[in-house]
Amino acid sequence: MSNPLAIWRRFDLVLFGVTIALMIFGILMIRSATLDAVDTDLISRVPDQILYGTIGVVLIFVLTAVDYRLLGGVHMWLYLALMILLLLVPIIGTVGDAGARRWINVGILIQPSELGKIIIVIGLGHWLSERFDQMDKLTTVLGSMLYIAPVVALIFIQPDLGTTIVFGVLWFTLVWAAGLRIRHIVIFVVVGVISAPLIWSQMQPYQQQRITNFVLPAEDVDEDRGSRYNIIQAEISISSGGIFGKGYANGTQNIGRFLRVRHTDFIFSVIAEEFGLLGGLTVMSLIGIVIFRILRGARLAIDPLGSMICYGIAAMIFFQTVVSIGMNLGLLPVTGLTLPFISSGGTSLLSMLTGVGLAQSVIVRRRRVS
Repeated sequence: MSNPLAIWRRFDLVLFGVTIALMIFGILMIRSATLDAVDTDLISRVPDQILYGTIGVVLIFVLTAVDYRLLGGVHMWLYLALMILLLLVPIIGTVGDAGARRWINVGILIQPSELGKIIIVIGLGHWLSERFDQMDKLTTVLGSMLYIAPVVALIFIQPDLGTTIVFGVLWFTLVWAAGLRIRHIVIFVVVGVISAPLIWSQMQPYQQQRITNFVLPAEDVDEDRGSRYNIIQAEISISSGGIFGKGYANGTQNIGRFLRVRHTDFIFSVIAEEFGLLGGLTVMSLIGIVIFRILRGARLAIDPLGSMICYGIAAMIFFQTVVSIGMNLGLLPVTGLTLPFISSGGTSLLSMLTGVGLAQSVIVRRRRVS
């Protein structure tokens, strides 16, 4: 590995190529969803996505060249930087949809919680990789929860329930990969059930309404203004697309502006309407290839930290894909999670591409097997 060229010969071109294809397709779909827009925010969505995507591609190559173990060695500094950013959000943060304050302007808007996903994968992965032989102890598992708890609390109060859940999934994935015992899972399930009323009481009214309307959809009788309006329009979009779709930028629900937040939360509905079932399945297949290649990196990693990083990144992409598509189909409550690599959202795209770069860093330093 002393020869730098040896690293780049192991670069996963399939993972990189599919990632770039998804990102470019996402930019095209954002253009379709914001075509002829007059709102300045919507007009800027395509150039912003291109800007963040370009930065993210550069980061893929930078992170590939940097040994991921060096990042593991400075994980506490990364964690400290994340905590500072999250503490700054309620002070100098920018207010977005639903009154949530989640972004900081540093020349470009960044969402610390999105970057936090990557930092937690590195930090918690490093923490657990040093305690594989102690996973039979409840204190070790509780220690991992204490590690992530301050970050989760600061994100929950922004409020950002969707991202909070993602962090919970990342925690569970990493501790499971580290050797979580079944008896510990039972304990956490019992505690979760007991604490559910308290968690519900701390949620924002609109978050409660989303869950209520998912469980009891008949309660939302005003389809024109009710919270189920967009879900209904999304289902119409998907079903009207048929097998092959209506063609790029020709979706009636899209160009007629019946479907709201079509460039972010409901972009999969635009894809299904314009490219049909075939287009939707193609997107899911390409994301599946990305996940498979990253999991392959976990299997071939030379150390536990490398495996943990790949497991965490793959879990993040998988969970957000399932939730995003599930809420478009009306199978899951609306959470506001982006469709990886495709939905409009600069920091979200940046975090996904950073994750791919970290996975590449593990892959190029893999064991010498095919």
